Amino acid sequence: QVQLEESGGELVQAGDSLRLSCAASGRTFSRYSVGWFRQAPGKQREFVAAITWTGPNTYYGDSVKGRFTISRDNDKKIVYLQMDDLKPEDTAVYSCAAGLSLWRQGMLTRSGAYTDWGQGTQVTVSS
Repeated sequence: QVQLEESGGELVQAGDSLRLSCAASGRTFSRYSVGWFRQAPGKQREFVAAITWTGPNTYYGDSVKGRFTISRDNDKKIVYLQMDDLKPEDTAVYSCAAGLSLWRQGMLTRSGAYTDWGQGTQVTVSS
């Protein structure tokens, strides 16, 4: 089990960049794959990006591909989500989640595959 805490969300303008952090605690963090999901008011939770515990391999949702980059630093136990060229439709609460030894792409994109979640951080992009 790991505990997760997101940070970095704020109000920005369209076209700006922002980097979110997901700080983890727990001895076996290096064996956890981590995903970022977002949820806007009135909408379903959406897969944003994921990074596997081994490789690592990265995966992105279609709406953020080419603009967002996920990375991890196992020594610091942090996963980053670099968000560039932000758009108003990126406005949402962003949450990170961890799942032990996840590696299949089909599982990494599903919120139900993750066992541990942070509280989320608000990102608001004004036009």
